[in-house]
Amino acid sequence: MARFPLSVLSLRPLLCGSLLVAGPVLAETSPVALPALQVQAASAEGEITLRTPTEAGSRLDLPALLTPASTTSLSGTEVRERNNRNIQDAVTRTPGISFMGEPGNGGTALSARGFTGHASTMQLYDGTRQYIGAGTVTFPVDTWSVERLDVLRGPASVLYGEGATGAVINVVPKKPFAGEVRNHLRLGYGSDDRSQLALDSGGGLVDGLSYRFNLNREASNGWADDGDSDSLALSGALRWDASDALSFTLSHDNATQNPSRYFGTPLVDGHYRESLRDHNYNVEDAEVRYNDQITRLVTDWRISDALSASNQIYYIKTQRTWRNAEAYRWQPGDLVQRGDFWHIKHTEEQIGDRQSFTFDHQLFGLDSRTVVGADYNLIRFARHHDFDNVFGDVVPLAGSGGGSYQSTDQYRPRELNQARQFSLFAENNTQLSERWSLVTGVRRDQVHLDRTDLTSDNRSDRSLTGGNWRAGLVFAVTPELSLYGQYATSTEGVNNLLTLNPSQQQFDLTEAKQTEFGLKQAFWDGRGEWTLAAYHIVKDKLLSRSSPTAPTQQIGQQSSDGIEASLELALQQGWQVSANVAFVRAEYDDFSEAVGGVLVDRSGNRPTNVPRRTANLWLSKELGNAVEAGIGARYVDARYADSANSAEIPGYTVVDAHLSWQVLADVSLGLELNNLFDRQYATTASTDGEQWYLGAPRSFFVSADYRF
Repeated sequence: MARFPLSVLSLRPLLCGSLLVAGPVLAETSPVALPALQVQAASAEGEITLRTPTEAGSRLDLPALLTPASTTSLSGTEVRERNNRNIQDAVTRTPGISFMGEPGNGGTALSARGFTGHASTMQLYDGTRQYIGAGTVTFPVDTWSVERLDVLRGPASVLYGEGATGAVINVVPKKPFAGEVRNHLRLGYGSDDRSQLALDSGGGLVDGLSYRFNLNREASNGWADDGDSDSLALSGALRWDASDALSFTLSHDNATQNPSRYFGTPLVDGHYRESLRDHNYNVEDAEVRYNDQITRLVTDWRISDALSASNQIYYIKTQRTWRNAEAYRWQPGDLVQRGDFWHIKHTEEQIGDRQSFTFDHQLFGLDSRTVVGADYNLIRFARHHDFDNVFGDVVPLAGSGGGSYQSTDQYRPRELNQARQFSLFAENNTQLSERWSLVTGVRRDQVHLDRTDLTSDNRSDRSLTGGNWRAGLVFAVTPELSLYGQYATSTEGVNNLLTLNPSQQQFDLTEAKQTEFGLKQAFWDGRGEWTLAAYHIVKDKLLSRSSPTAPTQQIGQQSSDGIEASLELALQQGWQVSANVAFVRAEYDDFSEAVGGVLVDRSGNRPTNVPRRTANLWLSKELGNAVEAGIGARYVDARYADSANSAEIPGYTVVDAHLSWQVLADVSLGLELNNLFDRQYATTASTDGEQWYLGAPRSFFVSADYRF
């Protein structure tokens, strides 16, 4: 394929062409009366369109059509019907986001717009950010309790603070609702003894009081040897409508996971050997366990027709435990050298509160809406480990690991970290005319970090501040077609803020700037939608060196240029089409690192785990007699595992399929077929590229759903 011209300047002809298409419309039509912005969000079973407000893209309750940013929203029903068992499966079916999860990051890390990992792709739960200790996110467990997923691509620090240069994913859980109680029970069984028992129940209890309860229990023997897993997720919410203007929602989520203890497959003399696909080289007494708890109280108050207030107070507790042999290297004689024997425990607690006020008002005689607010978080993070363990052993390549975990270092408390975060934020949408609207935002963050090294009893602390802003202009060509341009900034820590060591604490936050242009259109009387976005992002203050002996400095730079497009079509005879494609050219503009005492310039290289191209396609068809079938393909281009661009991870295409049959009015059967052609592929790799983390092989899953 020819190299795609991705700089913003090279996209001018494409954008100008869009304006030329719109030109005759402007010339031939009278001023357009835009529909009111008070669009209600779709329900869990409802359809999400460009008219649906996107919570990740703005707090102004703007529909996606009038949000000057690249956004995607997926209903929970749509997510589950496309065989997506977890959040990462679902969001990687949206434009430009690819998976790079492995056990060290909780199996949840993503790559977006040339930037990777949890520091650059932030995940929210109902608008609440969980601060990350040691780069691991493990909640939510699955998609059963998800009502909607909102994705915002590009820098979002002006909305959510430090982090999120690549993307933000907001997981919106199922909510209580008034009216008749409705229940949904699912039983399922499939390959590798995978089983599921799930329940969703909700409705009104008495006048003004409603609830929602979800349970999901899953277990599997796993596709790799000794790769069994299980999880239990419980969530409950109670909503009290004290009056027409005031409501309170109390919720609690608790999830426990024992994921597969598979840590990858070694290459043999630099090559992947297919016969090793189901081998697991971990120790017999390996352990991986996660527990997450989130308790929230949300207050919504409509003070007057022009003023409303919202408050969310929350408590989050996370515990994570690992005990594994995590590194495997092939040795001549078909042996595997095992290393990285690590026993780790993380305990994190976060207490926070977010208060916001929304005003509808006049600004210089123009209709305007403003959101102002503040949030505060107190986070404590403790880490136990035996990281100085130098134990290693050798096992046969033809086997599957075994043996017991051993350590040459004492497992004990090592770090106690604390962070206090406070921010003030504001957003505004002003209707400049019938066609033009201006969306702006500003945020100021302050974070105080306090780190205690428990082995030496040394303490270090640092205060970091960051200010971010964005401005976006939307031009409504017609009620169904809008063009937009946006400028936004973002900040990130040089590493996860909670675990910065004393030397890293001395560095400022990195800074990113994005310019983006795009268009969004609904057509064919709402039966079709398409979006297009082009962007340029520059991130400064990367850690780099000017000579092998010089200290590390914030003198590096990284950039990316890209284009993303999506298409949704509802055709005749029950056909549905969902497709998207993304191209990105990402590179280190100015970056050097010391290798073996020699300074090596990596400028011009592509960052790790960044594919140039990604694409998704999903086709579904109503076959009649209450039967529906769907098939989809996911394509991810080749990536590099190292900054030298010497270790390449091959690209892959994976095809999935789904069949559903509405047997009775309240009973349905489903069949999932994953990796239909049994493709062997790697989702990511170790930093030297010698150990691949493989995707799951072909599998099936049969489910029965009963609604009552």
